Amino acid sequence: MNGPHLDEPVMRHARREFVRVRASGDVEQALRDARQTAEGARFLYFYVLDDSDRLVGVVPTRDLLLSDPKTSITELMLTPVVSVPESATLMDACEFFLLHRLLALPVVDSEGRIIGVVDVEAYADEMNELSRFDAEREGAEDFFQLIGVRLAEVRRASAGAAFLARFPWLLCNVAGGIAAALVAGQFQGVLDRVVAVALFIPVVLAIAESVSIQSLTLTLQAHHSLSRVRPRRVLQALTHEAPVGALLGIGCAVTLAAVVGVWRGDGPLAICLLLSVFVTVLLATSLGVLVPMTLQALRTDPKIASGPIVLTATDLVTLATYLTLAAWLL
Repeated sequence: MNGPHLDEPVMRHARREFVRVRASGDVEQALRDARQTAEGARFLYFYVLDDSDRLVGVVPTRDLLLSDPKTSITELMLTPVVSVPESATLMDACEFFLLHRLLALPVVDSEGRIIGVVDVEAYADEMNELSRFDAEREGAEDFFQLIGVRLAEVRRASAGAAFLARFPWLLCNVAGGIAAALVAGQFQGVLDRVVAVALFIPVVLAIAESVSIQSLTLTLQAHHSLSRVRPRRVLQALTHEAPVGALLGIGCAVTLAAVVGVWRGDGPLAICLLLSVFVTVLLATSLGVLVPMTLQALRTDPKIASGPIVLTATDLVTLATYLTLAAWLL
């Protein structure tokens, strides 16, 4: 598994012969086209292209052969398509095979056009080796990537390269901490006047950070295979997470406000915390969805960059919201 070939470009190992069918056609047309164009190609999947030759779907061979000839391709095709970019390495392709359990993976260019196909059976040894370590590695890999480190790269890197891989995202946290201090400085008056406000800053931040990381993790798991991010997909993700965020916000806000009300007997502070936690949890949920999908739309690896950005943004938004409400209510 540690051989240099795993770092080679995936296109060096991709085959150029594969079956293309048109999304506008039906099964009969697809089979006719396949007979004309698929000489030498393996019939694992039929790859569906739109009028601009972009990959929009995939049809398993069995589904196509067993369907009525007049069935439209759009009724049979599976979306979204799991694909790898042409810039990927063979290691990336092997990890995709392990994750999605596919027999072949299409390779696409920057415009989403299929330019090759990688077969799983060609890399059985690498797959077995990766699979052996996959379970024990998964938890550590996810954790390190969420804080801005690609674990596999750092393990193989020199001290200087490891520093360059990790330091930029730590700068994000440093900048966020300085910005948070500046935000708090704008509310020095309320902090001096009501000391209890400062007492609960760590609690409010901890709740919001936890929710944002939960949303971020779920978003990465649900949308990591998308080749492109569309506004409709972002709206669907937000619509799915918003009710959960609202319920989490209500639960955390009511619990904290009740504890503060009983413990300190401070009604205004309890109301301030109630509103602050509810609002910031909703905002944190949105950030956990929007940041990774925005990074993916910008073709930046969301698994590496999202964690530091989400945490920094969550801290700033939470602190500003909490102290603003405290200044108004207390």
